[in-house]
Amino acid sequence: MAEAYIVAAARTAGGRKGGRLAGWHPADLAAKVLDALVERSGAAPDQVEDVIMGCVMQTGEQSTNIARNAVLASKLPESVPGTSIDRQCGSSQQALHFAAQAVMSGAMDVVIAAGVESMTRVPMGLSSTLPAKNGFGHYKSPNMESRYPNIQFSQFTGAEMMAEKYGLSKDELDEYAYHSHQRAIAATQAGHFKDEIIPLEITRADGSTDVHHIDEGIRFDVSLDGIKGVKLIAENGKLTAASASQICDGASGVMVVNERGLKSLGVKPLARVHHMTMMGGDPVIMLEAPLPATQRALQKSGMSIDDIDLYEVNEAFASVPTAWLKSTGADPSRLNVNGGAIALGHPLGGSGTKLMTTLLHALNARNKRYGLQTMCEGGGMANVTILERL
Repeated sequence: MAEAYIVAAARTAGGRKGGRLAGWHPADLAAKVLDALVERSGAAPDQVEDVIMGCVMQTGEQSTNIARNAVLASKLPESVPGTSIDRQCGSSQQALHFAAQAVMSGAMDVVIAAGVESMTRVPMGLSSTLPAKNGFGHYKSPNMESRYPNIQFSQFTGAEMMAEKYGLSKDELDEYAYHSHQRAIAATQAGHFKDEIIPLEITRADGSTDVHHIDEGIRFDVSLDGIKGVKLIAENGKLTAASASQICDGASGVMVVNERGLKSLGVKPLARVHHMTMMGGDPVIMLEAPLPATQRALQKSGMSIDDIDLYEVNEAFASVPTAWLKSTGADPSRLNVNGGAIALGHPLGGSGTKLMTTLLHALNARNKRYGLQTMCEGGGMANVTILERL
């Protein structure tokens, strides 16, 4: 079977809700990523055989196949198709898995895996709350209700359940959040994100323009006392908005090819997709699946956690990476070395290839070989990708 290689990776800097990217239509935002990947890889636009794009809230401006709409908003020719997928927060990581499977099978040679989410223009939950409010029903079916009676699936509940199950204190979670900002600040000030971020022109309310190239969610004046003082999400809980991922606008993507693709593009690969695992778990605690999925991935790949040089574990809530560290025995100094979603933002469907872009660049900056990425996902699922930098 052929190998799957990454030859280009890029992302936008994150924008806060109602912030610097609020003026960008998500199809145009994603189109900028597609154009950047073609430019960075040196590919001819018509060499791209498919665009697979993750997006969670596929309604409104993100409806009607956002992947195809992004192609039509980009410099790619009309001959390039696109398809949109939803594996909740892991949507664009799954897009990468599908792209890798396509080129490994030989069905295609050059595929873009990407993701986008404008959480400003298409608010979280809109695809389910809007129909429900207008009499068009709810996603929880009678059979689901009989299996999970009187349960309202909630990531917030799951995050608190994780903290309780793994014996995590509020202080521990607050300290993790503080360090996420510290790492993101250090990475930004050292220029570690420069090569992965696509600068975007933005227009302010007064009509003046600027270039957006720094993640807007980073609190450069962060203090541990400030984080500890944020109100709890749930009474008697342990998590706050400061120890949860930030609502974010953003897009990201990678170009994936096989050996024929490498030859046709005439480029050297940046990395090889070494292993891919997907796994489901308890949909009530919901966010725990990355823990057993990581163990499965390591077992199937014949590796140990110590063989992995860097880890990207999505910071949906601080309880997820801290529980992951306890479960795996991984080295904390290798985890989310440039900060994570608590500081940088979590643009839902755009986060999978965002984390992969950051992981690839971090491996390169540190001259390291193996990276592992995993994300918790709504419904109690997880993707795990192991990457080998070349």
